[in-house]
Amino acid sequence: MGIQERLLKLKFHFGAAALVGAIVLLLVVLAPSFLTVISYFWPLFLSTALFLFAVVFFARVSPLPHETEADIKAGEGLLDYVAAHPEPPHEVSTSASTAAVYHQADDDLHQ
Repeated sequence: MGIQERLLKLKFHFGAAALVGAIVLLLVVLAPSFLTVISYFWPLFLSTALFLFAVVFFARVSPLPHETEADIKAGEGLLDYVAAHPEPPHEVSTSASTAAVYHQADDDLHQ
């Protein structure tokens, strides 16, 4: 197998590499400079930095409270209560029983 036949097998690979290279070259030439992007987004960068500083500051100034033994026991008591009292199953009412209830209510109104 000659060199020319091997190159023909890889013609799509060479084409894809050339296309990617052309796109990268166009992006480098046509894209704005790094300083232009920084000068456009500096308010966003500044506000994000101030927000992150505030989060770190308040996290250090007011740490989260630690769970005490009483908190853990209160949660366990609630779980025990819920586990010991399951919900009663809901009864599915049929249309005949529903009609009978409404009929009884109409009779009570007319008396």
